[in-house]
Amino acid sequence: MKKWLVMGAAVCAAAGGLLFADVSEGEEHKKVSYHSYKETSAETKELADGLSRFYYDSGYDFTYPEDGVKGIYVTGHSAGGERFQRLVDLVNDTDLNAMVIDIKDDHGNLTFKPTDDIDLPDIGKNMIEDPVELMNALEENDIYPIARIVVFKDTVLAEQKPEWSFTENGNVWKNGNQEAFVNPYVKDVWDYNIQIAKEAAKLGFKEIQFDYVRFPEGFETRDEKLEYSRGDFGKEGNNVQQRVNAVTSFVEHARGEIQQTFDVDVSVDIFGYSATLDEAPGIGQNFSKIADNVDVISSMIYPSHWTPYFGIDKPDLHPYELTTEYAKVENEVLDHLENPPTSRPWIQDFTASWLGSGNYKPYGVAEVEDQIRALQEQDIQEFLLWNAGNSYTEGVDYTP
Repeated sequence: MKKWLVMGAAVCAAAGGLLFADVSEGEEHKKVSYHSYKETSAETKELADGLSRFYYDSGYDFTYPEDGVKGIYVTGHSAGGERFQRLVDLVNDTDLNAMVIDIKDDHGNLTFKPTDDIDLPDIGKNMIEDPVELMNALEENDIYPIARIVVFKDTVLAEQKPEWSFTENGNVWKNGNQEAFVNPYVKDVWDYNIQIAKEAAKLGFKEIQFDYVRFPEGFETRDEKLEYSRGDFGKEGNNVQQRVNAVTSFVEHARGEIQQTFDVDVSVDIFGYSATLDEAPGIGQNFSKIADNVDVISSMIYPSHWTPYFGIDKPDLHPYELTTEYAKVENEVLDHLENPPTSRPWIQDFTASWLGSGNYKPYGVAEVEDQIRALQEQDIQEFLLWNAGNSYTEGVDYTP
């Protein structure tokens, strides 16, 4: 991980949370307080522009796990509730070492209420009553913190700003689950989510993980029926190319904006099948183009989410085989990139009973370990466990 030299004590004191960095040096910077960036004077910011590099420092001391990230998903309610201590104990008692915590959830809500001095929309739900206390607990337990931000699935923003969404007959369009999406072509939506990401970095998170970086599923069947703007992206290429260009451009822009000021990684969650196609035509995901613009790529490769694939008729019944075949394909795709990101797939720690009798099996120790072992055998050492209710299987060997 990078360490930077503060260029002058007087400048550092004036700048508060800004760290002025000389990239040729290796001394560790001094810690500063969380809210100080907002208080930085215009003169100091102007001075910063003339220096080689500067990073905001939240004051926390998180280091990237030596053996790679092995993490679990944590909702806002879990992070701010009684379940949190049980999850901390799970990490402490195993080879797990990270948490992916909802900061902006699947509905579009912030999971904490920002203080008055933070420039964020009024969408906080106070699931995490004290974010500073949360970050302190993560640091004390040496748990690597990753902030999950759901981007384009956002019912809250779509209803507040229909012009940033997709409409039909004057109403905000929603899918079969009554979820609305905002429009990836609209750069105001980009800025909205990037601002939230920056505040997560100020809190102390060391990675920003963007999820739902895509158009709604099946969009290719309704792209000419819905009403929406294509902004700067409607001039060149066909509908598929325009969607891919918009999604890829968001990822590239967001990473650049965030990493101008914050020494954090940027990752994206992506459908596993995207790695097996040149492009996912409806949702606008091109695996190679997204992977080329992130530090970490997290494919969602849950066996339950595949139709017959890789010659496997019922993938949920064969977690080891499905994971192995996927990993082979992903490795081949990433090998063609000049600077490939870290691969850190999402794996399944839940039972997909909705698939119906004969199409699923209960997932427990063996099934979770099979997925991890399959990844390791294909030289993928990192993974994230998904369970929507944050109820993870006990007794798993995370280094089988």
